[in-house]
Amino acid sequence: MEDSAPAVLLPGEAEALVQALQSFPLRDTGDCGWLRQHEHLEKLNMQAILSAASGQEQPLVELLVIYTKVPILIEELITVEIWKHKVFPILCQLEDFKPKSTFPIYLVLHHEASIINLLETVFFHKEICESAEDTILDLIDYSYRKLTLLVARSASGEIPNKEKLLPGDLANASSMQELQKQAEVMEFEISLRALSVLRFITDQVDSLPVSVVTRMLNTHNLPCLLVELVEHCPWSYREAGKLKKFENGSWCVVPPEDQMKMTKLDGQVWIAIYNLLLSPECQQKYSFNSFNKSQILKLRAFLTDVLIDQFSNLVELQRFLSHLAVTEPVPPKKDLILEQVPVIWDRIVKENLGKWKAIAKHQVKHMFSPSEEELKCQAHRWAQTYNLDVMEALVPEKPKCGMCGSEATKRCSRCRNEWYCKRECQVQHWQKHKKSCNLMADALNKLKEDLKAQP
Repeated sequence: MEDSAPAVLLPGEAEALVQALQSFPLRDTGDCGWLRQHEHLEKLNMQAILSAASGQEQPLVELLVIYTKVPILIEELITVEIWKHKVFPILCQLEDFKPKSTFPIYLVLHHEASIINLLETVFFHKEICESAEDTILDLIDYSYRKLTLLVARSASGEIPNKEKLLPGDLANASSMQELQKQAEVMEFEISLRALSVLRFITDQVDSLPVSVVTRMLNTHNLPCLLVELVEHCPWSYREAGKLKKFENGSWCVVPPEDQMKMTKLDGQVWIAIYNLLLSPECQQKYSFNSFNKSQILKLRAFLTDVLIDQFSNLVELQRFLSHLAVTEPVPPKKDLILEQVPVIWDRIVKENLGKWKAIAKHQVKHMFSPSEEELKCQAHRWAQTYNLDVMEALVPEKPKCGMCGSEATKRCSRCRNEWYCKRECQVQHWQKHKKSCNLMADALNKLKEDLKAQP
C-alpha cells in the first residue's frame, strides 16, 4: 500500500474554509476576522502545494470554482497591495506607533505572498482562469505592475539579495527596519509568482475574451515587457566571478557546467512569449510597429542552440522571428470593441481616498499593538496552523542557520522553529531569538495540554 501525501485539511474542512472566504474592507485589514481568514488561506495554500507536489487531483480547484471564490482571492490580493502602498508607509512614520512585536504587521505583508502563491498553484487549471471572470483583467493589471517594477529595479541593480538579509547582518537594525527589508525580499518573490500566474493566463490566450487579449497586447504591451525580462533576467546575477540564480526560494551559486541550463523562471518567460507571439489570435491583434518589432527581434540573440535544445518549441519562435525580420506585418484591424476595464484597484482607492492616515491610526490603536496575552494567543493559533512535519514536506532544501545562514542540522529544542549549524551560533543568536522562542514554546506547550485534555 502506497503512503498517501501528508494532508493539512480533510475534504470537509477544505470545503468549509473555501465557502467562508470573503472580501474585507481595507480598514479591517489585520483585525480578528481578517487574521482568521489569513490562517485559513495558509492552510488552503499548504494543501494545494502538497496535492500538486504529490501529483494528486486538486479538489481545491473544484471547490474554488463551485463557490466562485477566485474573484474574492483576486480582490483580497489587490486590497493588501493597496494597503502596502498607501497605509504601510504612513504607519511606519506615526510617532505613537511603537509595537512590542512586528509580527502582526508581518502577517499582513505576508498575506499578499500567500494569496499569489495559492493562485500560482491553482491557475495551472483552465477552469480556474475561466472562473475568474471579469477579475482576470484586475489580475493581469496586478501582474503587469509587479513585473514593470521588477524590470525597473533590476535595471538599476536594486534586486534584493537574501544573503544580504541574514539575521547576523540585521543585529543592529530596529524591528521596523528589519520588517521593511523583509518586505523588500518578499516583494521580489511575489513578483516572480506573478510572472508564473501571467504565464498560465497566456496558456489560455485563444479562449480568453477579446478585451482581455487587447489589454495584454495593446494596453500593457506584454510582449515587449517580457523581452525586457529576458534582457535583465532579475533572478540571475554575477558576483566575484560566480553566477548566482534564484531558485526554490533562495540564491544559489550555479556551477560552470549548469550555467546554460534554463531555470523554471526562464521557462515561464519564454512560454509566455511563445504563447503571445505565435497565437493566431494575438498575431491578428498585436501591432508590430517599428518599435515593437525592433524590441521583439532582440530575442534572436538569446535563442541559442543550447536554449532550443532544452525547449524545442522555441524553433517555431525562431522561425517566426526570422520571418518578422524580413517582412512588414499588416497593421491590426481597428475593430470597434466595447472594452472592459479592471475596477478593483480604482474602486478601493476611491472608497478610501483621503482616509489613509485615519486608517493607519485606527489600525495602530486596535490591531497592531497587541498585548502579551494576545501575542501568545496568536502564537498558539499559528502553532496549530503550521504543522512542522507538513512544512518540512513543503520545503525541499535543507534548513539554514538562523545566525550565519550555513546549512543547519540542529533545531531549537524549545520552540522547534529555528535552526542552527553549531552550538556557538545558537548562543550568539539567543538574545535575538529569546522572545519569539518563549512565545512559541508557550504556545506549543498549551497546545499539547489542550490535546491531552480532549476526550
